[in-house]
Amino acid sequence: MPTAVSAKHHPHDDAPDTAEDFRRLAELPQGQQRDTVRARIVEAWLPMADRLAGRFRSRGESFEDLRQVAALGLVKAVDRYDPARGNAFESYAVPTITGEIKRHFRDHMWTLHVPRRVQDLRNRVRFAVQDLQNVSGRRPTVAEIAEHADMNEADVRAGLEALESFTALSLDAELPGSDDGYSLSDALGSADPALDTVVDREAVKPRIAALPERERAILYMRFFGDMTQSRIAEQLGISQMHVSRLISRCCHRVREQVLEDAA
Repeated sequence: MPTAVSAKHHPHDDAPDTAEDFRRLAELPQGQQRDTVRARIVEAWLPMADRLAGRFRSRGESFEDLRQVAALGLVKAVDRYDPARGNAFESYAVPTITGEIKRHFRDHMWTLHVPRRVQDLRNRVRFAVQDLQNVSGRRPTVAEIAEHADMNEADVRAGLEALESFTALSLDAELPGSDDGYSLSDALGSADPALDTVVDREAVKPRIAALPERERAILYMRFFGDMTQSRIAEQLGISQMHVSRLISRCCHRVREQVLEDAA
């Protein structure tokens, strides 16, 4: 009596049988019939794409968005797969789909632009922190993370900083420890309007210095001494009308010269 041998389950046992469709897809020209075969293959392998998307559920992105990214990776895998090479489609599709999901996180999920090297450091630090916290129940030190992840402490600090760059805090969010609704936006400064005045003063300074002494004295008394035109006229022994004409003429000349310098 023959001995019963239990069937061994292989990773590809549950994979859809689309080998014939792939052979047809490679032979068919562009057109509706080819699109129909392509859509049938994609539909058959969508459950695998969904399973791969599920591995990234807890990383801050909605599962529905992850499914769409995985589906896009699946479509790319179907279009690029060459059955003539003899490799199983699943062995080609899995890294393609996984790479598409990881690329999505790298390119679209970071609030601040972080270099690829620093992103890699962040991932190494994150996994090391999780491992050490599971063992000790506390947040590990920089030295402990460096030893566990085989990194230097400078790279660990860069990775820890990158952990804070994945998402941004709203400007309207109340600051920790604040009981009066004080938010980050309340701590932000604004542009000082006097900066424009500084620029203007520096621009006119050499032109004012080139004016005759009396005109310089009149401008100083009017704009820096805050004297009225009548007081200036009285001090210089000239008419108020003459003071007014001198001020207008000097201001016009200085303005024209500064504009020419800026041109």
